[in-house]
Amino acid sequence: MATSPSTSESTTNTSTEGPISVVPSRSQPAVNAAAVRSVDRELLLCLRSGKPKSIGDLTEQLGVTATAVRQRVERLLEVGLIAREKVVAGRGRPTYHYVLTPAGYRRAGADATELAEAMWAEIVAMTDGDVREQLITAIASRLGRQFAAALRGDADGVAVHDEKKPPCSCQQTDADQDSFQERMQRLTAMLQTKEISASLIEPASQQDGVLPVLDIEACPYPSLTAAAGDRSMCRLEEQMLSEALGEDVHLSSCRMDGDSCCQFSTKSDNESNSPSNSESG
Repeated sequence: MATSPSTSESTTNTSTEGPISVVPSRSQPAVNAAAVRSVDRELLLCLRSGKPKSIGDLTEQLGVTATAVRQRVERLLEVGLIAREKVVAGRGRPTYHYVLTPAGYRRAGADATELAEAMWAEIVAMTDGDVREQLITAIASRLGRQFAAALRGDADGVAVHDEKKPPCSCQQTDADQDSFQERMQRLTAMLQTKEISASLIEPASQQDGVLPVLDIEACPYPSLTAAAGDRSMCRLEEQMLSEALGEDVHLSSCRMDGDSCCQFSTKSDNESNSPSNSESG
């Protein structure tokens, strides 16, 4: 005899007319590959066909106990990778089926590393420099908008618009320094969830308008920066971070120049520390 759904399941939806897809209303935290256990990924793969499945279906397919399946289901509901459907048939007790959310489909998909590497190699190899730079700028802008959406807490961090936007050229004012520093802090934490070795060097005080510096200890995409002397990825990262933060960001230190790490700072901060500015003062 099938066990009844948990209390949280039984209160999700009280409709009695057919199957209804229910996406959890609570805000979902950012999820990285490491946060999804291998056993949870097995459950995601079971749902990849798109056919809703019950706890019983998943138990049979995975070959584990219903309790184990429920634990995995709760974890995946919590992070927004699956959604629950309540199905009412006649006068019987309602049952619950589970499906992948858009984020779940992305997570259950094949590893896109080889595809990304091939596409990037073709971009870098383009002979028309103007077209190549336009494409890199467009990619950076799209990624930056995704990061910006995630920083705002938009669902899945994919509130991306297709309209063409120029690279960010805004300048930070004194009144906005605190909010900018908070954005830098959130962005650093977000990069860390994506297994990017990021840290934030924050000023000891807010005097003289000194802003924090983003420190990247190791290249996030070593296979995409293998070409000696090619700075395409560096430019992409500058533009992406500028779009995400709403502030012009400059790569002030780079491992390709022999520095110990890559550091990103605001252009205004970089200019305020330049020799010409310091001499003029």
